[in-house]
Amino acid sequence: MTTNLSAPPPRLAGRLILLAAAAMLLLAVWWAVSAWRDWQKGYDPETVVAASLQGLQDQNVLVPFTARYVAVVTSTQSRMGLSAKKTLIMPGTVRYEVDLGKLKQSDLDWDAATGALTVTLPPLRLAGPEIDLNAISEFRDGTILLALTDAEASLDAANRKAAQDELIKQAKGTTPMRLAQGAARAAIEQSFAMPLKAAGIDAKVTARFANTPAG
Repeated sequence: MTTNLSAPPPRLAGRLILLAAAAMLLLAVWWAVSAWRDWQKGYDPETVVAASLQGLQDQNVLVPFTARYVAVVTSTQSRMGLSAKKTLIMPGTVRYEVDLGKLKQSDLDWDAATGALTVTLPPLRLAGPEIDLNAISEFRDGTILLALTDAEASLDAANRKAAQDELIKQAKGTTPMRLAQGAARAAIEQSFAMPLKAAGIDAKVTARFANTPAG
């Protein structure tokens, strides 16, 4: 005996097709919602800021400003009724650095209500001075004492130390420190603002040094 398997009734087949279509639609909606959430997360301000911070930390050191100074110092020495004097003119370059490795997440303050990011920077540090040996000039007086004793070596050592100290003193002056801090703030603000802008986030970034007013 042969049994014939009949096809499902047309109404049942239609329902199965509708159920399958509904399931596919729900799956598509779920995928779209998940993708939208991932997209939103990828452009979340705090995510962008964290990535910018990591990039700066990897850079390690920022040199926003360099300056060249000239120290003019004179040392004198008297022995055996004689005297000698040497003047040293020594130029040197000082770098103003920010240790980006010390920049931490806790130094970043994101205000979601106003769309403002405040970055508190570690203090500036001075590197150098790097002496331009080819530009050093010396003048001396008292050749008799210099020829008969070791006064010249003593005067040279004293002048070198005094010149180094003078270069650092000039580098720490109010004007160069203000210029260096301004350059550092501008560089850091741009480093955070550009990625935020690229992500379509309208944010105001302000960098400041601790115990120093912003701007």
